[in-house]
Amino acid sequence: MHSDRVWTAALVVIGDEILSGRTQDRNVAQIATWLNDQGIRLAEVRVVPDDSAAIGDAVNALRVKHDYLFTTGGIGPTHDDITVDAIATAFGVPVIVHPEARKILEDYYRDRPGGLTEARLRMARTPEGAELLRNPYSGAPGIRIGNVYIMAGVPAITASMLEALTGKLEGGRPVVSVTVGARAAESDIADLLRETEEAHRGVAIGSYPFFKDGGHGANFVIRSVDGELANATAAVLTERLRAAGYDPVEGGI
Repeated sequence: MHSDRVWTAALVVIGDEILSGRTQDRNVAQIATWLNDQGIRLAEVRVVPDDSAAIGDAVNALRVKHDYLFTTGGIGPTHDDITVDAIATAFGVPVIVHPEARKILEDYYRDRPGGLTEARLRMARTPEGAELLRNPYSGAPGIRIGNVYIMAGVPAITASMLEALTGKLEGGRPVVSVTVGARAAESDIADLLRETEEAHRGVAIGSYPFFKDGGHGANFVIRSVDGELANATAAVLTERLRAAGYDPVEGGI
């Protein structure tokens, strides 16, 4: 049974390559989607450089503000992977080689070229007192300490860690989204949208304009933890748009 409490999470995306634009982050979308399925809302995202102080400041600020905090990036085998050290400092604990993580890596690299090198062993380092997050994709585990979940930056590995966590976090009711699209200028129907939202307590309507096939329009996303209410509001909005002379499209344009 889901709680009516709203559970929130934040995400810290770590990496100079994200801030420089060299790498385009894909983890925000997949983590947000996964969290909603768990009944948890991604409420805040910060992008920080590979800098220990910046990582620590973000972690300490967000872990007390939200129920959960996720981080992505900076837990690989190279010298610039400093996330573990920065978060250990933020928690005031030393970094250790986690014995279970070491065993996982020993098994993973036993029959691979080079075996478990010192560089690869860096991926067994955790803040003292941390637990491991299973990673079926590439062996090297993620880390949990307190309410902080430390994950890889590679989206496929992040997805593997999330899959292993599915159903294991406490959350509330997932948000249901229903989309209605129309070739309508936002400024022409702003009052219609506001009135529809005000008439249906418990929903939020977001407007997302586009330019497509030579014309303007917008998709209107109705969100609610009550799926029946979201669908009913979408039906009302569709009829109001039609009555106003537009040709709404269920599912969006």
